[in-house]
Amino acid sequence: MPGYRDLARDREFRALVVAHVVSVAGDQFARVALTVHVYDRTASASLTALTYALTFLPDLIGGPLLSGLADRFARKEVMVAADLVRAALLLLMAVPGLPLWLLAALLVLVQLAGAPHGAARAALLPQILPDQRYPMGQAVLGTLTQAAQVAGFVGGGALVALLGPALVLVADATTFLIAALLTGVFLLDRPAPQSPHARAWPADLVGGARLVWGDRRLRALVALACVSGFYITGEALAAPYSAQIGAGPAGVGAIFGAYAAGAAAGMLLVARLDERRQLRLMPWLAIAACAVLVPAALRPGLVVSVGLFALSGAASAYHLVANTSFVRSVPDSSRGQAFGLAVTALRVSQGVGVALAGVAAERIAVHLVIAAAGALGVLAAGGAAVVWWVSGSRSNASR
Repeated sequence: MPGYRDLARDREFRALVVAHVVSVAGDQFARVALTVHVYDRTASASLTALTYALTFLPDLIGGPLLSGLADRFARKEVMVAADLVRAALLLLMAVPGLPLWLLAALLVLVQLAGAPHGAARAALLPQILPDQRYPMGQAVLGTLTQAAQVAGFVGGGALVALLGPALVLVADATTFLIAALLTGVFLLDRPAPQSPHARAWPADLVGGARLVWGDRRLRALVALACVSGFYITGEALAAPYSAQIGAGPAGVGAIFGAYAAGAAAGMLLVARLDERRQLRLMPWLAIAACAVLVPAALRPGLVVSVGLFALSGAASAYHLVANTSFVRSVPDSSRGQAFGLAVTALRVSQGVGVALAGVAAERIAVHLVIAAAGALGVLAAGGAAVVWWVSGSRSNASR
């Protein structure tokens, strides 16, 4: 079985990973810079929070509307074009004195450009790693992405203090230029999966939706992915939970770090298993990711809580298997559109989960909200697991 050293020898994979990690870190720089910039100009916490929310909202629109570009055009070209567009928009955002409405509009466009890029990268990875290295490549990419996010948030604060928000936005634009250069130089040229004029946009979107909804196996995989809307509650309520158990700000960092470390370790371990074991473990891990949060009802101390959140993060490594199975089960000609729809479903589930948890925490003790979300997540994951098992048995019966 290939190992991680085999991945390191692959020039295309190295370029893809470095380009992605650089741009992810730069994105976090920009998030920090924008929130500081808006707060400095308005002294409004609500406008600052709204600006931060705008960095996530376009994913809900861009996923269904723009991911199909990754099927109509050469995916390498889509990635390069998206990086160049984002770099240009960020440079515009760095111009001093822009009205806040224009700054917000440019921010939305930057995030929208990320949708076809993400779909193209996801669809291209199984072509770069068409064998058993693919799930390992996913694990490496996911682990480094989390590390880049943490480093970007931490480094972003220091850079804003040192350089100011405008220059940090320029730095973010530079990361996208570097990513475009690496992608353009080191990735091989591959033809577009389908003609740019093969189908009109509405038909492309409807066709992708029918493909996902019409296949019980794909529906089960999307449902398993959406289970994250339950266990993400622990991360979303980290600050009030930490305050409730008397851990303070240090506890918040420990909780976030536990999730990230658990997820990274879990992905690297799951990626080492053979495909049969991965598929067998996937639904049980989805259930476990929620179940380990139920003991929060007992209001344990920080050490036990960190252990529970680390276990939840480790069990969330089932996403690696679900992602791999989903991408491999979708025809290459529709992979970008289908992946974009799946990501949109994931984002919606997470957004709804966070919103409902926040509302509940206004009336109910935070530790009980987290425990309840874990219990409900076990039920949801169990239902998705049943659909997955039924789809597997029917698939085997048809062979």
